[in-house]
Amino acid sequence: MRHHLHRFTARHEPVIPLASHLKSGAGAALGLALVGLLAHLTGWPLLIAPLGATVVLLFGHPASPLAQPANVFGGYLLATILAVGTAMAFPGLWWVASLTVGLALAGMLALRVTHPPAGAVPLVAMAAPQDCVILFPALLMASVSLVALAVALHRLPPQVSYPRPLPPG
Repeated sequence: MRHHLHRFTARHEPVIPLASHLKSGAGAALGLALVGLLAHLTGWPLLIAPLGATVVLLFGHPASPLAQPANVFGGYLLATILAVGTAMAFPGLWWVASLTVGLALAGMLALRVTHPPAGAVPLVAMAAPQDCVILFPALLMASVSLVALAVALHRLPPQVSYPRPLPPG
């Protein structure tokens, strides 16, 4: 019994120096502040919940395949295409949002651009189907801003290689 519980309570993340954690937290806060400023300047609803999870990946786990630029852009683009299409075709049908999340996940996996926060985009689109087309430019602007900040920030000490180098071959 004790061994089985340990599997659920064991920490799988490596021990990392506190300076790295502080830099990650500062990057996440700065990234969302940048997106918030862009929202303020443009009047677009840029500060949406999936971006909170994106900054966790970009600044907290930059080596993860899920945090790479192709995954951020590709995952959000695919999810937004599916989300906007289904929200406009079937406004207010909660079960369509569920199906769309599943389709988005299957598509991201098939295209190898999985970005978990993008799985929430169909829920965002279904919440306001009349305004969901704004998700295209909003997520593009937010993604470009966050990835650019991640590239710059990870070059500061303690340095992290981001985007991840391509495998040899």
